[in-house]
Amino acid sequence: MITTIITFIIVFGILVIVHEFGHFYFAKRGGILVREFSIGMGPKLFYHRGKDGTTYTLRLLPVGGYVRMAGAEEDEEELKPGTPVSLYVGADERVQRINTSKKSTLFNGIPLEVTATDLENELWIEGYENGDESEVKRYSVDHDATIIEGDGTEVQIAPKDVQFQSASLGRRLMTNFAGPMNNIFLAIVAFMLMSLAQGGVAMGTNQVQVSKTPVSVAKKAGVRPNDKIIAVEGKTTKTWTDLSTAIQPRANKPTKLTIQRGKQTKQLTVTPTGQKSNGKTVGMIGITQAQNKNVGAILASGFTQTWSMTKTLFGALWRMVSGHFSLNDLGGPVAIFATTSQATKFGLVGVLNFLAFLSINLAIVNLIPIPALDGGKILLNIIEAIRRKPLSENVEAGITLVGVGFLVLLMLLVTWNDIERYFIR
Repeated sequence: MITTIITFIIVFGILVIVHEFGHFYFAKRGGILVREFSIGMGPKLFYHRGKDGTTYTLRLLPVGGYVRMAGAEEDEEELKPGTPVSLYVGADERVQRINTSKKSTLFNGIPLEVTATDLENELWIEGYENGDESEVKRYSVDHDATIIEGDGTEVQIAPKDVQFQSASLGRRLMTNFAGPMNNIFLAIVAFMLMSLAQGGVAMGTNQVQVSKTPVSVAKKAGVRPNDKIIAVEGKTTKTWTDLSTAIQPRANKPTKLTIQRGKQTKQLTVTPTGQKSNGKTVGMIGITQAQNKNVGAILASGFTQTWSMTKTLFGALWRMVSGHFSLNDLGGPVAIFATTSQATKFGLVGVLNFLAFLSINLAIVNLIPIPALDGGKILLNIIEAIRRKPLSENVEAGITLVGVGFLVLLMLLVTWNDIERYFIR
């Protein structure tokens, strides 16, 4: 259980960091202020404010993360009339820090009850100083001033010129696309590392390696490394799939193998041992796929395996939308945790394969054009390009709200279904 928990946190953390770093990097490139880069959700555990104006936070729940860009939907309104704050004013008579938190105290802070603010355009804050309601005092606010929020996290304010919508359409589109793009890159690297960890790339042909364990019936029968099993019980086997399909039903049955060794052809007889798999008894003879250990093949495997799995997942997605939808086809954090337990049984190779699988899943799901997902945001960018003007803020906010509601409902249904599937049934 401890191994599963640690692996789950590491895998989820890598997925989140890589995905969000894509958004973060291209937002920075596009001149958009990233106010916060968070790993995890929920209560803050730790934060560090960088010289680049971004606050980096680590939060309690390791089930996600986010990049909070100035002016984006995730960026909430900070100050409302009546909010008690404390101001730190610099030597130039401009406000450098605004403290709204009871958890953090500013030395020499000026107490103020806010009556109005403009932290986007003209950059000022005004209110009743020291409880004196006879006079409203206004202070100019520095462009790079910070605000200490209710939970004690200090982030930079968001003037209009560094907000998301102030960037060009192309830069906003690239920022939205960068998260899924990074997940594809992560899958490619994970598959390369998996091939390296297992000593090469499975060739997929009828060429085999003999298991080193003493229980290998193939080894006892005389099968040697790099032999090609070209037929089982007279049935031709050209690929690894052909070979495994022919052997699995023959548990505990004498089986004739036709072996090609160089230019020679031999006949051998083995009796596959029976092993339980998914409730069924399958035949095993103690062989593995031959590996191509060429560096070029290992590097290429990252791309070929990513493409192969992407096609498989798109096929599954198409089946779902074409009328064969089931909640069992989806999985939330509970399902991922349960699957992590299975992946860890196969060691580093299993975990890397699982990481690549999840990363491609995350990329594809995020590109679905549902509002609040990256795909929905990209769709809005495309609509803006066609209309040559963005949708109104109210329309866009309404569409996003519907998308968020749908995703929350779907996540609740999926999570409950996962709990029933793995822990109740």
